[in-house]
Amino acid sequence: MQELHDAPLAPLTTFRLGGPAGRLLTATTDDEVITAVREADAAGTPLLVIGGGSNLVIADKGFDGTALRIATSGFALDGDTLELAAGENWSDAVARTVRAGLAGIECLAGIPGSAGATPIQNVGAYGQEVSATITEVVAYDRRAETVVTIPNADCGFAYRHSRFKADPQRHVVLRVRFALEDAGGLSAPVKYAETARALGVAVGERVPVATARDTVLKLRAGKGMVLDPDDHDTWSAGSFFTNPVLAEDAYAAFLARAAERLGPDVTPPAYPAGEGRIKTSAAWLIDKAGFAKGYGTGPARISTKHTLALTNRGAATTEDLLALAREVVAGVEAAFGVTLVNEPVTVGVSL
Repeated sequence: MQELHDAPLAPLTTFRLGGPAGRLLTATTDDEVITAVREADAAGTPLLVIGGGSNLVIADKGFDGTALRIATSGFALDGDTLELAAGENWSDAVARTVRAGLAGIECLAGIPGSAGATPIQNVGAYGQEVSATITEVVAYDRRAETVVTIPNADCGFAYRHSRFKADPQRHVVLRVRFALEDAGGLSAPVKYAETARALGVAVGERVPVATARDTVLKLRAGKGMVLDPDDHDTWSAGSFFTNPVLAEDAYAAFLARAAERLGPDVTPPAYPAGEGRIKTSAAWLIDKAGFAKGYGTGPARISTKHTLALTNRGAATTEDLLALAREVVAGVEAAFGVTLVNEPVTVGVSL
């Protein structure tokens, strides 16, 4: 297991931000992961687990403890059953399932990061979420000090949420298992209207699975959501804010504020979110509050391709990024009475 001291963490994140770790371990096997976690817990040392670094905002001062980078590998496909080691590159894994002609995660193509992070956030995009295909998560339980297998029903999946996110100090994901679909080379039914329009089909239809993946990649790239080291619009964590989910009374108050600000003929995006709750669009809120694509004059700005992505233009600090995020949150709150919540995990800082 590789060990470095006073090690830079910024290169391990898609934001390319953050100071060093007192100690950085890189684990390439599950046993190494477990050993590192046990040793840190036994010593009472703060532990930061890093996968692909696509969902992290690390303080400029860095992390005073042990950072554990999970670099395990393992892709096992048996029929339509898939098992991924936590350190596997997610986008590469999606590509391999598509080449095998299997459906279920093709619309999650191009999402940066590692497989082990997907159940934590219940990663989703373009009408698919990993919770629909995950069967089990194998994790190290730091409280019980043992490896456990957690079935889907016990993962507490919700919109961009899970039991792993709710209690981040409890489990370290080691492996994720999925049940995919063999639909004769076709995709899962297309659920997202934007994807259906791009494909030229109706919502609910199927298309060749590779066509679905390629279309999603084009859509993501057009929004700066596919990593490109030469494109500062991709120096981000993708969507920085989750889409707000509002109770009916809060949504009614929001509609009144929107009508007052934009006129009675403007209808904000709205999607049923279950139990009398309505989900609206964070990107719409940001734009209508006055934060257009490319907003900002400093080294941290809103992406020129998508209002939901906050970006490092090459010389930003974490504090630059947070200042922009706080400005956006305050602006949306003042305009519409809706509080945006950051999606990336913050380390040593907060909004």
